[in-house]
Amino acid sequence: MDIYFATTNQRKVQSLQRDLGKYGISVIQQPIELVEPRSSDVRDIAQAKILQAYPLIHKPTIVIDSGFYIDALNGFPRAYVNFSLETIGLEGILKLVEGKPRNCEFRDCLAYMDESLEKPELFLSHVRGKIAIRVQGFMQEHLWSELGLIFIPEGSKKTHAEMTKEEYLEWRKISRENDSPGKKLYDWISANKPHYLKR
Repeated sequence: MDIYFATTNQRKVQSLQRDLGKYGISVIQQPIELVEPRSSDVRDIAQAKILQAYPLIHKPTIVIDSGFYIDALNGFPRAYVNFSLETIGLEGILKLVEGKPRNCEFRDCLAYMDESLEKPELFLSHVRGKIAIRVQGFMQEHLWSELGLIFIPEGSKKTHAEMTKEEYLEWRKISRENDSPGKKLYDWISANKPHYLKR
């Protein structure tokens, strides 16, 4: 089965292909620029973007929207991650959490649409963790966000950016086996459209 991913972020495509490739699903990038609505809810944004993307592609299509939620800051920056990184940057985020609890989470919402659906299917996932004291590690090809330089997932002592690619993939395998957007999409397709997997 081929699924078309409307995104300009090649690293997101590679990440999803790691989740879906083992099920015989190919993820094909469609580098379409989509208008992002003003919302702090990743579900609203993903739904709005898939409704833009699907009419342009007319094949099984997905978009993913991600947010970063810091508990002590009432969820800030929520879905406004890119704006926050462009304005206050990682150092600004670290400054905001000084002296505060550092618990946080990533939220991903994958939206899927094909010709048989009247409205998109949405799949939400969470990754809990905490914010490091300082920027740690360096950007690597398996990371798709600078936030990996300050995000320490639950059960680890390293930021994503401190992990080797092998360590990162092992972390994903253990911690995200059943909660990744890709796995949730695969489970839904298996249950609702198993004939798609035979294409």
